[in-house]
Amino acid sequence: MTTLVRGRGWARTHPLAVDAALASAVLVCMVIGSFAEPYGEHGPTWGTRTPGLPSLLLMGVGALALVFRRRAPWTVLAATCAASLTELLTGQPRAPVVMCAVIALFTVAATTDRSTTWRIGVVTMAGLTGVAMLSGPLPWYAQENIGIFAWTGMAAAAGDAVRSRRAFVDAIRERAERAERTREEEARRRVAEERLRIARDLHDVVAHHIALVNVQAGVAAHVMDKRPDQAKEALAHVRDASRSALGELRATVGLLRQTGDPEAPTEPAPGLHRLDELVETFRNAGLPVEVALGQVGLDLPAAVDLAAFRIIQEALTNVQKHAGHDAKAEVSVVRVGPNVEVTVIDDGPGHGKAGDGTPEPNTDGGGHGLLGMRERVTALGGSCTAAPRYGGGFRVHAILPVITAKGGTA
Repeated sequence: MTTLVRGRGWARTHPLAVDAALASAVLVCMVIGSFAEPYGEHGPTWGTRTPGLPSLLLMGVGALALVFRRRAPWTVLAATCAASLTELLTGQPRAPVVMCAVIALFTVAATTDRSTTWRIGVVTMAGLTGVAMLSGPLPWYAQENIGIFAWTGMAAAAGDAVRSRRAFVDAIRERAERAERTREEEARRRVAEERLRIARDLHDVVAHHIALVNVQAGVAAHVMDKRPDQAKEALAHVRDASRSALGELRATVGLLRQTGDPEAPTEPAPGLHRLDELVETFRNAGLPVEVALGQVGLDLPAAVDLAAFRIIQEALTNVQKHAGHDAKAEVSVVRVGPNVEVTVIDDGPGHGKAGDGTPEPNTDGGGHGLLGMRERVTALGGSCTAAPRYGGGFRVHAILPVITAKGGTA
């Protein structure tokens, strides 16, 4: 099997040598056939006739032309047909020069389309067979003349079959390559989506906890001398927030581990079951937060549960950072038909605005938090709006579908 594969590989890389070998074999067959008498009393006999020099020259020309059959198939077909017609008109006795025309016709049929194959095949069969029947000492119905018709017809049919098989194999190979490219693109797309999801989680975790640490550290520094007990409490909140941040970062980064790495944390992902804990951290940081939690149900899909938690976390973090010291926040989570609606509002002067309504420089690193919220909701097929409220404050409203259009869960 290995030798066969190597032989095929060598034949593909040395087509001229293969054609030269084929031409030599055809020449040998034509020369041997020219010494045979096919109409003897007891069947074909050998050595009873000898080809003339012109016939030998025509056989040599036809065989030489076959060496270039892949480079110029139409030219080779014309040359071999001309040599065959000359032999049919002048050869006495006739030599089988038409054999080289049969090989040339097969090559043309294997390299062109079907309609062209049948047109050129009919012309070649009619021309060679007609000349053979109308010239020479043999009757028109002689086996030699009928053989020319049969061999040229089979050459055209065989060449067309080879062309069809090559086209079929190429189509299969192309589909396989396209499927492979599609799989690779799908894998890259999933990797990009996973990276985006992890980036959103990292942003939400870091932004939330760092904001709380910043606030509590500022409180501790402010009251360190006059009220050390309150400073000690603020530092305890800093410690708790940093410990929570490290735990969530460890769980998120654990998703990036490869097979064989130490086992990633198995604690559950954040969700609405931790809403009270989340709100309490903001209350400890000095932000009054009121929560209205409707009957959202305990069977929320994990993606929806996590998205709702992260949206509330990011919105309250933005309130803590931008709404001012006297701002209050309200969180509402309700089930409305097939959706869960999450709303976070505050009564501060508004994100990115001073108290008089004039724009403030954006110090949030480009607003990636709001962008991340919209990306989360869009990935679940929902909608998210975030805009200043009339009369002051800011409102974040997200609609997360729980039941899809087909009746399943998101």
